[in-house]
Amino acid sequence: MTFHEGILNIECEREIGIVCDFIRDQLTAFRKEGVVVGLSGGIDSALCAELCVRSLGRERVLGLILPERESNPISREYALEHARRLGLACEVVDITPMLEAFGTYARRDEAVREVIPEFEPHHRFNISLPPDLLDKDAYNVFRLTVVDDTGRSHTRRLNKVALSAITAAGNTKQRARMLHLYYFSEKRNSIVCGTTNRSETQQGFFVRYGDGGVDIEPIAHLYKTQVYQMAAHLGVPGEIIRRKPSPDTYSLEVSDEEFYFRMPYHELDLLLFAWENGIAVRETAREMGLREEQVKRVFRDLEAKHRATRHLRELPPSLL
Repeated sequence: MTFHEGILNIECEREIGIVCDFIRDQLTAFRKEGVVVGLSGGIDSALCAELCVRSLGRERVLGLILPERESNPISREYALEHARRLGLACEVVDITPMLEAFGTYARRDEAVREVIPEFEPHHRFNISLPPDLLDKDAYNVFRLTVVDDTGRSHTRRLNKVALSAITAAGNTKQRARMLHLYYFSEKRNSIVCGTTNRSETQQGFFVRYGDGGVDIEPIAHLYKTQVYQMAAHLGVPGEIIRRKPSPDTYSLEVSDEEFYFRMPYHELDLLLFAWENGIAVRETAREMGLREEQVKRVFRDLEAKHRATRHLRELPPSLL
């Protein structure tokens, strides 16, 4: 296979037709009447909403916006405006009370305070991985950053126990959203449309029984850069396309690159494609203008994340 920079370019109208056929076929297979899609204010959910409307018509699609108290307010604003532009019926449900009842924030704050005792619930915080995977080798060890009332940052390395506690609490946000998506989908005799792209799927950047708990995944074959191509072709609002991709889980903003991938999508996707297709390190380095040791480092990271998250992409083991 010949590898070159434009290898991920797609014929958008043809691809849109394929995905729309898929959505219609799945609706028939499920014997349902419509689709529910969660609108996050990001590009993936915006593209999925566009595709669902194009394939089924706006009257058979419901948009669901599920903010919580630590969500970026702009997420709701962008999602509502996009739904209005599509003429899409939309429900907004604040999941904060459900999370408070479960103890999401209290349990999470307790874990954060174990690492940074000065932390107070009104302080902002996030977790992230070491940056610049292309430029330096580093283990995938998460760091906790807290910004206090004075604007001062406190950063500590997370041990396994603290990371697990913070992650477990944070993942309840995605799982609470899944409950709402299925409530509305069953109420409307509909299916739940997932919004995970290929870059996320292959690297395990989703929550099992959270944003991974869906009926169909219409863009799971598209790399993030291809999502951008299709979104632009369909006229997704520019503010959504230009918005920095983020999990929108923590009170202190963190991008997908900082939180998980350690490089921008335009580089990640080409390297992921090369790794998936067995393209030689030397050829990949030459075509991307990188050093061979950089490519080897990224390939190791891609393999490690793919292997560690394999269970997320498979059915639970059974004796069937």
